[in-house]
Amino acid sequence: MKTLLTTLNAKYIHTNLAIRHLQAYSGNEFDISIKEFTIKDPILSIVSEIYQLKPTILGFSCYIWNIEETLKVVEMYKTISPETTIILGGPEVSYDTDYWLKTHPSIDYIIIGEGEESFRQFLQFQSGSREKSEVAGIAYMENGNYKMTMLPPKLDLRTSPSPYRNPDDVASLGKRVTYVETSRGCPFSCQFCLSSIEVGVRYFAREAVKEDIRYLMDNGAKVIKFVDRTFNISRSYAMEMFEFLITEHRPGVVFQFEITADIMRPEVIQYLNDNAPKGLFRFEIGVQSTNDHTNDLVKRRQNFEKLTRTVTMVRDGGKIDQHLDLIAGLPEEDYQSFRQTFNDVFALRPEELQLGFLKLLRGTGLRIDAAKYGYQFVDQAPYEIVGNSVLSFSEIIRIKNVEDILEKYWNSQKFQRTIEYLVSHVFETPFDFFQQFGDYWTHHNWSRIGHQFEDLFKRLQAFLISKDMMSASVLSEMKLDYLAHQKFIPRHVWWEETIQPEHRSVLLHQVLSDREEYPYLVEHVIYERELFKRAFVTEIVTPNGLTPILYFFDTPHVWFEVQTAKKEAFS
Repeated sequence: MKTLLTTLNAKYIHTNLAIRHLQAYSGNEFDISIKEFTIKDPILSIVSEIYQLKPTILGFSCYIWNIEETLKVVEMYKTISPETTIILGGPEVSYDTDYWLKTHPSIDYIIIGEGEESFRQFLQFQSGSREKSEVAGIAYMENGNYKMTMLPPKLDLRTSPSPYRNPDDVASLGKRVTYVETSRGCPFSCQFCLSSIEVGVRYFAREAVKEDIRYLMDNGAKVIKFVDRTFNISRSYAMEMFEFLITEHRPGVVFQFEITADIMRPEVIQYLNDNAPKGLFRFEIGVQSTNDHTNDLVKRRQNFEKLTRTVTMVRDGGKIDQHLDLIAGLPEEDYQSFRQTFNDVFALRPEELQLGFLKLLRGTGLRIDAAKYGYQFVDQAPYEIVGNSVLSFSEIIRIKNVEDILEKYWNSQKFQRTIEYLVSHVFETPFDFFQQFGDYWTHHNWSRIGHQFEDLFKRLQAFLISKDMMSASVLSEMKLDYLAHQKFIPRHVWWEETIQPEHRSVLLHQVLSDREEYPYLVEHVIYERELFKRAFVTEIVTPNGLTPILYFFDTPHVWFEVQTAKKEAFS
């Protein structure tokens, strides 16, 4: 009996932890191998590769992002190999199992919920050492009737075997994201989230987790993402793990966590600000909404004042990047309320702000109560809403325009100076900038055509000109953002340059004559020919008026620093 566990990841860099847990839990008793694909791979190619392995049992790990492609693989494979037993598991199929089995007869069995013990019992049944009725936590069709067995007791995670020791994974550890699980469950009851269904939080053995992380780092893992729903629910546990990671991390490794910001104590943040190397940690924080009534309706407890304190302390510490999440379309959050939510959260200036749209996931309380709030949604993964009683489809489309500009201009982190100036000095609120620019972008159908980095500046400039907002100060900020992300000296620029060649020559000679005032030129022994060849001069607005500014580009592809030709304007 040969068992193959597989999945279709969203991207090649992703890995699936679930199938590795199943393999580790039952691998000593049964012949279990792992094979991963992506949702971009051709269906026939996936089926062909699986067919070459000739599995007796074929298991798929299913999520909202891969279920449609997975079902296509399942149906094609069952056609060419009807004798193969096909079993599905994962959050997408653990709920409404009767629906999946009745509408997709190619599926033989579904594992429900936490899969390790159920899958082992299922393999025992397939090998003849256990009766089907004795297998806990499976659903199936028998003689046209739907059957489901009782779930097994929850695992004692402290004795769970490590899923990270598969030697086949070592070669790719440095190229892919490694997911690490230190706990299961969530203490909160947010009605849009599947994690709310499992009550309580269980932990893996602390020392075993540390040994796994050491092993991963020793074998080249660079990005380690903790999948715990609330990493810091236990303050003592979080502090112990933070201290361990700071003490024993390897150079170049990054750790990502999902944290609940409003329960994080200031002393913990201060410890991280004082001791964590810059770039070692990355926090993902779900804010979702700042509307208290909306949060009450979805049973989400959140103290935005304390959340703001945490995000601000982390940001001011300058050590940890933060990724904050919003969800548009929550109950009773209309367009104006969401505008306020967006502005509340953007005021915190996270490095990334992700704007998502509510998905009515199978098994969640909000899907059950969909009619109560007038939800309309596509009943096909990912089950995204298209409207509700207070938010129309046309308003959702407009908010999607905001999302598009947010991704291109803020989350890219290449327009920070420009956006900061626009939302602070030009537009009434940050949301208004992103909304108006997003509407303008859509009106011109720019999403239908590709764009280079320079095109993003040109389109922003066109929008600001149309609003009569293209001032010299705005142009200066745009210039600085553009030049800061150049690898080579630009031979042509998207703006109309006002510095004439003869003026440039005079300014550079002035810099050379005052070289003692410019430590960079002295330190690197920059002479006239080199300076004239690799310097770029333009004018920007400073407190002293229009001031020439000099960028010096080093030959190995990066510019080193900014210097002005007028020392009193240097900052």
